[in-house]
Amino acid sequence: MNFEFATATRIIFGPGRSAEIGRIAAGFGPRALLVTGNEGLRAHAIRASLEAAGVSIVSLRTKGEPAIATAENGATMVRGQDVSCVIAVGGGSVIDTGKAIAALSANPGPALDYLEVIGAGKALTQAPLPFVALPTTAGSGAEVTRNAVLSSNEHGAKASLRSPLMLPRVAIVDSELTHSLPPAETAATGMDALSQLIEPFVSSRSNDFVDALCREGIRRATAALPRAFENGADAAAREDMALASLLGGMALANSGLGAVHGFAAPIGGMFPAPHGAVCAQLLPVVWRANIAALRAREPAHPALARYAEAAQLLTGRADAGVDDGARFLADLRERLRIPPLRAYGIAEADVEGVVAKAAVASSMQANPVKLTPDELRAILTFAL
Repeated sequence: MNFEFATATRIIFGPGRSAEIGRIAAGFGPRALLVTGNEGLRAHAIRASLEAAGVSIVSLRTKGEPAIATAENGATMVRGQDVSCVIAVGGGSVIDTGKAIAALSANPGPALDYLEVIGAGKALTQAPLPFVALPTTAGSGAEVTRNAVLSSNEHGAKASLRSPLMLPRVAIVDSELTHSLPPAETAATGMDALSQLIEPFVSSRSNDFVDALCREGIRRATAALPRAFENGADAAAREDMALASLLGGMALANSGLGAVHGFAAPIGGMFPAPHGAVCAQLLPVVWRANIAALRAREPAHPALARYAEAAQLLTGRADAGVDDGARFLADLRERLRIPPLRAYGIAEADVEGVVAKAAVASSMQANPVKLTPDELRAILTFAL
């Protein structure tokens, strides 16, 4: 065994624990930038906790995918208003926006100086402002990852701002914040969480420590996701999904992802497609493509055994094989009513452009087998 593992400095998990945000933020200083999405009762409760603790609030509301301009504007706000910490309350997009703001506010130059693939990819030299994440979805795991995914309209792509320095100072995972999530978002974000447990488990960078997280997360997500989708008030299912998402975030941050997310990044930058729904549609297709490629070119590859174990975890059957795993994921996708990719405007004419960007995506590098351009085209075409 030879591995490293890094995660948020402090993780606070449990129903109702978001009420502690005021005391935690006050420990960083008197003024916080609060980044939110669609403000509802959840964000109002966070505001009340901060105000009760004597923390003044600078507000930034964001909508849709985290954009470079939003992160840069937020960094300018932070510098100009003597902010002592950044707090993000929302889904993965909101958390990534807050994480990027905290990093860019402490480092000189534009975001493109630091972004991978579409930018210069320079390393951050200064520690970001203290960052606290409170996820309101159970999917992205962004509360414990070391990167922020930003979209660029100019490049028609999404790329990561990445550094070990970007791991959040505190992650507060309160499953009660997810109870009001609608069924469609529960399904999409939940499938994202599941993909972020499966891909690190079979990735070329997998390790024994992360494997334990993935095994536990896959078991919990498989049982809890359909229940949370069918009944959003199922507190036990919501709590299991919050934990599965947290475990997936820790797993991907330390073992990488694969072709599912390699495709999801450019698709998200080019089309108005929810990230989790894209991952859900691609997951069984990539599974089958990886199995076929491994069998054809590397039949002794250890990833084949990992896929077999993942199939057993998904199905709960000790005799399940890799093909059973793919069928299970396809059936789950249908049960959760995830639409095909063409529902988001992706057509056969777009395949070449998406494949070209996916081939160089950072997530693609940890796929257990290098897929050929023809195999990548087949995956995307099938998922349409």
